Amino acid sequence: MKKLAMVVLIAGLAVPVAFAQKHTTVDAQGQAVSGARAGAIDRLQSAGKDLQQLMNAPDSAIPSEVLESAKCVAIVPSMIKGGFIVGGQHGRGVATCRTDHGWSAPAFFTMTGGTFGLQIGAEAVDLVMVIQNDKGMEHLLSSNFKLGAEGAVAAGPVGREAQASTDWKLRAEVLTYSRTRGLFAGLDLSGAAIRPDEDSTVAFYGSNYNFRNVLTGEVQAPADAESFLASVRQNFTHAKNSGD
Repeated sequence: MKKLAMVVLIAGLAVPVAFAQKHTTVDAQGQAVSGARAGAIDRLQSAGKDLQQLMNAPDSAIPSEVLESAKCVAIVPSMIKGGFIVGGQHGRGVATCRTDHGWSAPAFFTMTGGTFGLQIGAEAVDLVMVIQNDKGMEHLLSSNFKLGAEGAVAAGPVGREAQASTDWKLRAEVLTYSRTRGLFAGLDLSGAAIRPDEDSTVAFYGSNYNFRNVLTGEVQAPADAESFLASVRQNFTHAKNSGD
């Protein structure tokens, strides 16, 4: 019964994403685009804004010590988390990793998971995940990453001037930060699965590039990725310079 409820819940959470991709937007050349490509471009723009807004919040910004050592960052704008008796979450995100030549082209992914328990309500969560070490990066590159199973996940320390504890350095492969709007408090990502979003990859790149190849810098970033990558560069470069 629980499995059936979870399937129904996740399917319901995915519906708004499908409808959201039926609008139009403007690409980097000023041309109107629609469908899945418009959804991918909007996701990139939203992800960049979410990262910037999180860093602009004095009490919840990611400490420079966390950013300067990060291997990758993955952002899910407006991940939908909801439940009626059974809790669940679903979202589409975008990730980039450090390479020898700067930050990689964006790789699109889906995140799906859930927890059982007495829950009633719904919320949208802007989620930022900072992958901290080589092991966490390898798990992300595996294209089938389950948080809490293959990689330790923990809520990250916050505050621009916060002295990050050694706890996250020793244990956590993925540090999570979220901005919540809605009824729930807290965010449990244990068991959530991250998988390549092939539909968005094809729509954005015109080809179903391998998830690992994109994140290791083997794929050139299109102009439509620049606003997202610029936000990542700005915040992570500032963190590195602050730590020098």
